[in-house]
Amino acid sequence: MKLFTNDQIRSIERQIIKNEGVTTIELVERAASAISWELMARWRQSKKILIFAGPGNNGADALAVANILIEEGYSVEVLLFNIFDKLSEACAHYRNKLRETSPSSLIEITSDFTPPYISTDSLVIDGLFGSGLKEPLSGGFQSLVDYINNSSATIVSIDIPSGMFAEWNERTLSRNAIHATLTLAVEFPRLSFFIADNAEFLGEWKVLDIKLAPNDVRTETSPYFLLEKSDAYRLIRHRSRFTSKSDYGSCLLAAGSYGMMGAAIMAARGALRAGIGRITIHSPRCGFNSCQTNLPEAMFEPDGNDIVITNIPQKHDYNVIAIGPGIGTHEYTVRAIESLIVAAKKPLVIDADALNCIAQRPSMLEHIPPMSVITPHDGEFDRLFGIHNSCEARLKRAIEKAAYYNIIILLKGFYTTVIRPDGKIYFLNNGTPAMATPGSGDVLTGIIAALMAQGYSPDISAALGAFIHSQAGTMAAAEHGEYGVLATDIAETTGKAIKSIMDTNPDNL
Repeated sequence: MKLFTNDQIRSIERQIIKNEGVTTIELVERAASAISWELMARWRQSKKILIFAGPGNNGADALAVANILIEEGYSVEVLLFNIFDKLSEACAHYRNKLRETSPSSLIEITSDFTPPYISTDSLVIDGLFGSGLKEPLSGGFQSLVDYINNSSATIVSIDIPSGMFAEWNERTLSRNAIHATLTLAVEFPRLSFFIADNAEFLGEWKVLDIKLAPNDVRTETSPYFLLEKSDAYRLIRHRSRFTSKSDYGSCLLAAGSYGMMGAAIMAARGALRAGIGRITIHSPRCGFNSCQTNLPEAMFEPDGNDIVITNIPQKHDYNVIAIGPGIGTHEYTVRAIESLIVAAKKPLVIDADALNCIAQRPSMLEHIPPMSVITPHDGEFDRLFGIHNSCEARLKRAIEKAAYYNIIILLKGFYTTVIRPDGKIYFLNNGTPAMATPGSGDVLTGIIAALMAQGYSPDISAALGAFIHSQAGTMAAAEHGEYGVLATDIAETTGKAIKSIMDTNPDNL
């Protein structure tokens, strides 16, 4: 699914108003209806509701919601902030309507005021400022937001928490934005929803469908995408009946060292469960027994050293080489990684300690083959590219570095993000906290390598591999619970995860 910038969403709305004869009031009615139904499904009429409405169309949504809830028998108090005596047309319309239907419910603020008492059991509807906000909140509105946040009430934000921006929030201080319990976005999720820094503002978030011009949405271009199950279904290839293992590629996996052979085994198992034709594990000689015992399906190529990797020979024309899980950062291993990177002619999959080896010799970055996939978590990324104080800063730097080095960067996290060199970004949100377990990233490396070996492009391998990995983790959590999932469970469930995607009914997507 495409993700749109705020300017694009405004453009889509203007096109609808122009081309289809839909008015702003009708759009507000659609949004208010969807929001109201969601609220009524979650809270009973006994819930006291306090609505804070701003002067723009976000305030119009809030006032329209107030009208609907009052008609449905809810006790609602509305504070409309008209400090500058300048309401949008839609906001003025619903202000006047509320004056007619329930004047006692409306307080219009035109100057300084004393904030109302907000009890902890109140439901606060935040309709102060939506995604159209241009500058950080200050002055009285900053104080009001802080007051609402400190109330400990349940807070529902319409569109986006007031004080937060739809894309980038570098200048957004924690105290200057609403900390919502629930955010109800209309029609489109915003880019900022997929940046972990903003979780404290958003709380739970849900997108409400108001049938906003699907044809316009399909033709509008965007560099941002949310990878969903329907996308994964379209990407995965069904296999011909007339195939052999040679049709599904080969991988050399350089992984493991003394005391860390489990990483090699988990990565290889992930690759095997993801359908690779052949996999060869290159590890120190100490790994022979464990690999052959635990993975009889994999071939083993011993290094010349007993405990660390010192050389990664390319004896065969492998479809892909994956490096990193459990290899350590011994000087011999750093040299081996450097020699491989300099000599490689095809895209690599680079993870874990291979990234830490590169961090010791950053000049290696200049030699990484184009369209290689690197898969850092936050710490590994910062060791490569410098310390970053936020996920947003890390994402912006990843966009810059992916373009500069012509590589694909997969940033691991709850919202795993895949950045292409051309600036296109894939977000995923199908993960689970259960995947925060040792070895989970090693399994992901194996899955991505398996897809690349089977002929998927590196960017699709990274994005689809991350989706499959998350799907497997979610399925494993359903069996073992959030606390009980092991990386080996994720690896073993990978094949089932692929099957669940392939068995999806496209008519229901």
